Amino acid sequence: MTIIDVTQGDITKVRADAIVNAANSSLLGGGGVDGAIHRAGGPEILDECRLLRATSLPDGLAVGAAVATTAGKLPAQWVIHTVGPRYSRHEDRSVQLRNCYQRSLLLAQSSGASSIAFPLISGGAYGWPVDDAVAQQIRAIKTAHVSVDIVTLVAFSRDVAQLTRRLVE
Repeated sequence: MTIIDVTQGDITKVRADAIVNAANSSLLGGGGVDGAIHRAGGPEILDECRLLRATSLPDGLAVGAAVATTAGKLPAQWVIHTVGPRYSRHEDRSVQLRNCYQRSLLLAQSSGASSIAFPLISGGAYGWPVDDAVAQQIRAIKTAHVSVDIVTLVAFSRDVAQLTRRLVE
């Protein structure tokens, strides 16, 4: 059975076999979680992302897909990059959002990871209402058909951590 843990803080400091990056489709860094992971992990992550772009992902990573690279200097073995959808009031993109979590879990399991840490995907600059982003996160993890021993949900604020804890229970 998977244990879901909730913590508030900086995902780049969380010890886990795999850390999930809420990536830009370019895989070449950016702001928010993506920029923080690239800065803290060092150039090895960017080098592998450039190789992916030059070979198997010339058009970048699709929304809802996931790919793994080294974690560089991070306290993890892998960074799993996934691209969250932008929120739309006119189109339900929640399946794409849940795919980010479930495909990341599947990739972690296939890599042999027993622990994984997630940020809140699409809950920041992508405009997803935080309460629904958290609900989608938890639904995706609880309904995933994979076996990862520990899933850590890393909240960026006290309020989001409290909301996440309430919804996990």
